[in-house]
Amino acid sequence: MVAVKLASVAVAAISLLASTVEADVDPIVIKGSKFFYKTNGTEFFIKGVAYQQDVGGNGTSSTNTNFVDPLTDSAGCQRDIPLLSALGTNTIRVYAIDTTKSHDDCMTALQNAGIYVIADLGSPNASINRNSPTWDDTLYARFTGVVDIMSKYNNMIGFFAGNEVVNNATNANAMPFVKAAVRDMKSYIKQKNYRAMGVGYAADDDATIRDQVRSYINCGPASDSVDFFGYNIYSWCGSNSNFQTSGYADRTKEFSTYNVPAFFAEYGCNQPAPRQFDDTPVIYSSNMTGVWSGAIVYEYFEATNDFGLVSVDGSSVSKLADYTQFSKQIASATPTGVNSASYTPTNTAAQNCPAAGATWAASSNLPPTPNEQLCSCMVSSLNCVANSDISDNNTGDLFGFICGQKGNYCDGITANGTTGVYGAYSMCTPQEQLSFAMNSYYKGQNSNSQACSFGGNATTTSPNVNSQCSGLLGQAGAAGTGVVTSVPTGTGSIGSGSSSSGAATGLTIPAFDFGILVMGMYATVAAMVGAGMILL
Repeated sequence: MVAVKLASVAVAAISLLASTVEADVDPIVIKGSKFFYKTNGTEFFIKGVAYQQDVGGNGTSSTNTNFVDPLTDSAGCQRDIPLLSALGTNTIRVYAIDTTKSHDDCMTALQNAGIYVIADLGSPNASINRNSPTWDDTLYARFTGVVDIMSKYNNMIGFFAGNEVVNNATNANAMPFVKAAVRDMKSYIKQKNYRAMGVGYAADDDATIRDQVRSYINCGPASDSVDFFGYNIYSWCGSNSNFQTSGYADRTKEFSTYNVPAFFAEYGCNQPAPRQFDDTPVIYSSNMTGVWSGAIVYEYFEATNDFGLVSVDGSSVSKLADYTQFSKQIASATPTGVNSASYTPTNTAAQNCPAAGATWAASSNLPPTPNEQLCSCMVSSLNCVANSDISDNNTGDLFGFICGQKGNYCDGITANGTTGVYGAYSMCTPQEQLSFAMNSYYKGQNSNSQACSFGGNATTTSPNVNSQCSGLLGQAGAAGTGVVTSVPTGTGSIGSGSSSSGAATGLTIPAFDFGILVMGMYATVAAMVGAGMILL
């Protein structure tokens, strides 16, 4: 290892952060299936590094709220940017943004170094979970909060709405929720009149579903589809691999008709170690640059998974063998592109949506746009509402009891990515959804006061509906199965920093994605907890 102390890079780093005049960075724009510098029209190829410790939004949820956003760490940026620049890095990928802190120092320093950013919109405790997918008010607030705080920086290329959310055929039903997030973030950026920034998705390289994922996220109306596609691929392993045996040739052929930019959002197989990065020059060669817009190597920081380029200890950073070898390989990568003015896209058609079936259980019908106003109006219209102090365990029992009854009490909160059936209130918070289910049951029991007890977990109340709410509720319908065409007009930027909770109420919504099977499970739960309920 070659140790690099902070003192050796202090002058360069401090000058980056101390600059009071931002470099005149040229925003990156999309035309057809390529990235370009906006002003001079030169094609932009990503030479990227994944840059965040101990965070990787991979389609699961976590209770960890203490992630560190590297773009809020001025000292860390001061330490690392010179080493990133020495690699010729022009892009970093960050997996979780802390919206409660300032990013000005690091983003300015990156801009002055000519380095752009692609950021994931989720966080370890607030992202679309493949095992229980939702697209709700809480996630909408988290995602729009990231867009709001990062939109002012000209070196923002765009955002990932999800990372490896779907990783095999059994959880394909999560894909409509990802695509709904893409749709709504694209719409939000336009609604807020922000500078054009792309919204994409980063997929894994699962052979059983990669064709379907590639097509699904790009099919249908452009307003619902990704602006770019990130591919996490680790199939080129060791010096015995090549363009053909690694699958790079096949993947390049498969993406040859794609109508938006595609790039490797993660790459760099670490078996055997140390990595040789023989694929790096190939990625930027004529074999691939007609289709791919570069790549992001995984990753800057050394961790237990042994993918790091450097090892960091406080203010000291040590280059690892991978850094040295990658530096040699990326230096030989000299892609030749086209100029925007002379480029006429030939790939103009979107992909065909994959047929839903046993091997791809994802409907082309997407969940509704989260709408806090609609949910608030719904709660204000109820006669029976959930108490605010219900424990997480009791929540599951209560949902199980109500949704297991005859009467379709939960139709308005159903969210089924396989059938494409979504209740108007399927995007509300768990507390709001539970109140809706309780009220539906209460009404179904002829508003008998005992039917709003639920073991002391609910209470009756008087509705208070204003004229604006009346219109929204009319669209949703009494059963909550209507289509609400009104869209939210304000930001949902709340509590999306490193100390926030993934759900404001702490409640968990059961997944309503398996039809009769789940209803049978609810009936069983109801039987177990029925002693504490009142059936009328």
